Amino acid sequence: MSATSSAVIVDAVRTPLAKGKPGGAYSEIHPVDLHAHVLAALVDRTGIDPAVVDDVISGAVGQIGEQSGNTARWALLGAGFPESVPGVTVDRQCGSSQQALHFAAQGVIAGAYDVAIASGIESMSRIPIGSQFQGKDFAGSKVGSRYERGLVPQGVSAELIANRWDLSRASLDEFSAESHQRAARAWKDGLFESQVTYVNDLRTDETIRPETTAETLAGLRLAFKNDLWEARYPELDWRVTAGNSSPVNDGAAALLVTSEDAAHKLGLTPRARVHSFAVVGDDPIFMLTGIIPATQKVLAKAGLTIDDIDAFEVNEAFASVVLAWQKETGADLAKVNINGGAIAIGHPLGASGARLMTTLINNLEQTGGRYGLQVMCEAGGLANATIIERL
Repeated sequence: MSATSSAVIVDAVRTPLAKGKPGGAYSEIHPVDLHAHVLAALVDRTGIDPAVVDDVISGAVGQIGEQSGNTARWALLGAGFPESVPGVTVDRQCGSSQQALHFAAQGVIAGAYDVAIASGIESMSRIPIGSQFQGKDFAGSKVGSRYERGLVPQGVSAELIANRWDLSRASLDEFSAESHQRAARAWKDGLFESQVTYVNDLRTDETIRPETTAETLAGLRLAFKNDLWEARYPELDWRVTAGNSSPVNDGAAALLVTSEDAAHKLGLTPRARVHSFAVVGDDPIFMLTGIIPATQKVLAKAGLTIDDIDAFEVNEAFASVVLAWQKETGADLAKVNINGGAIAIGHPLGASGARLMTTLINNLEQTGGRYGLQVMCEAGGLANATIIERL
């Protein structure tokens, strides 16, 4: 295989996303089993012999307990792959499975892989957010001393963003309500059917609320305002609620990535080319704004402009993140998360990157678009961006 071989995505599949709390539709399913389900579905959909897979690269954020010990390895064995197939688990926080896609594509482009799987898993009902920290300081004193008012949680970052970009509470709620309405409409119109594999009786994304309106969301209490953060940031006008933030979720997604030569030899039809990708670091206090320079960087690498992109998937960690990104990039919001985003569909951390890419490929196919751009904000002030070209 040539060292200049391009990487293509042959197929992409996700589970419906469940509430990431006790009583959620997947809360009784071990995360390895949930992950194994989507890996097996990818094999069934493509008809490949899993023995040809050179590596399974998977994202997971809560790498503790049932998601620890290189969970990718156990999931591929649980899916019935031969013992000869390796697996590795990566952590770039919310962008973990988008980074898994980058690593898989890089391996193919470099000639190290012919066939790879990029996937992601998060069971937030069984591994609650932040479990891996166990109350410990994860950053150390030297990092803390770099920042005058100290590190902050993501919700405070979302508030800082809303204030800097002058995003009103009403605009955040309106955007969030539209996310629910778009997602509900997409399920009703059958637009998600081609991308999902069903695990049990759950037949839709469990956190979508079709009846949600901006007026309903306006009645929710502020989620992150308290005495500690008010004292540290007295200048903030607080606006972020649970309603204009992403929920917690369980879910898994997987992508089959090959070289064009390998796809041809295996009788596979690629759906998209991994055109360009980038990763950036940014201010860890604002934390979630890395998607702005990441977008600029990936467009420059691709030789494209924002107007060349036909569909965007921008992870809706918080409404303020997407709206600030839109103000800076000038992207047309009609092309952004056209079938709803994480505020409605859900955000199962380590699985979200692969989930968004699965949705993006389908969006391009359904609309006839050529280029799609996906970008994810990540804890610590990081962001991944990927441009794909529909084939």
